[in-house]
Amino acid sequence: MAFIDQAQDLLAKGASAARGAVSGVAVEQLGFVRGFVRLCSDGWGQGWHERNGGNLTYRMTEADASAARPFFNPEPSPWVPMGVQAADLGGAFFLTTGSGRYMRNVAGDPAHNIGIVEINPEGDAWRIVWGLTDGGRPTSEFPSHFMCHAVRMRATGGTSRVLYHAHPNNVIAMTFVLPLESRAFTRALWKAMTECVVVFPGGVGVVPWMVPGGADIARETAAMMETFDAVIWAQHGLFAAGPDFDTTFGLMHTVEKAADIYVRARSMNGGSDDFLNTITDDGLKAIAREFAIPLNEAMLESPVAGEAID
Repeated sequence: MAFIDQAQDLLAKGASAARGAVSGVAVEQLGFVRGFVRLCSDGWGQGWHERNGGNLTYRMTEADASAARPFFNPEPSPWVPMGVQAADLGGAFFLTTGSGRYMRNVAGDPAHNIGIVEINPEGDAWRIVWGLTDGGRPTSEFPSHFMCHAVRMRATGGTSRVLYHAHPNNVIAMTFVLPLESRAFTRALWKAMTECVVVFPGGVGVVPWMVPGGADIARETAAMMETFDAVIWAQHGLFAAGPDFDTTFGLMHTVEKAADIYVRARSMNGGSDDFLNTITDDGLKAIAREFAIPLNEAMLESPVAGEAID
């Protein structure tokens, strides 16, 4: 009976793939894949992805998985342990960039540079079901992405689906001159540009320098993502989370633009951050009231009593 069941399963997959071929549809033409590819190209265009730097993952919806399933490989790759676990992501599917693959090449050959991975029921291992051809693997930062997805999914009631990591110049430069504290970075960025407190009213988290790619930095970043949807890695880059590709790219873009303004203003001011003009804390509160956004007041000059700063 097992042989018959396997044969029927393979026939069903073959029929589905054939229907896809006849209709002219491919995985690369699915909406969520096109959005993913565009973000990769946009990030490359900003100069945030030297060589094979940076990575992107997307937690697929059930509809996404159903649309892509006819094109899954007949035989998925073996399960690979991650070294971290999130049981509530067991059985999920993720679209991910590949380790050692270049963002600039994603649009030209998606199947080689990105792939879909399935998570095992226990939530501690992955296997490739589509893409990442020629021996590819998910990004080396996949454990960090995975743990952050689990945290942001819980924090947002399931709406957060995109995790984007890039190497924006000015954000990295700021990690050489500011205390590696969430409040110090948040205040500098909020005060650099009026829209910042609207785009990321929760502030930004900061993780001190750590070796990338392992379970330790994954857990440290995930802990920050309990509070923040943007987390800076000292001397490395920025992680941004959001519900869709546009929002997540917009968050990354806004943080980096604010960092650029801060760096320029500090350079014009002889290296000092004692600026002649700036946005006051009362101004930040006024913006929050005007736009009806939940401002993280622990980041202000006089934090609300009882609130944690970091």
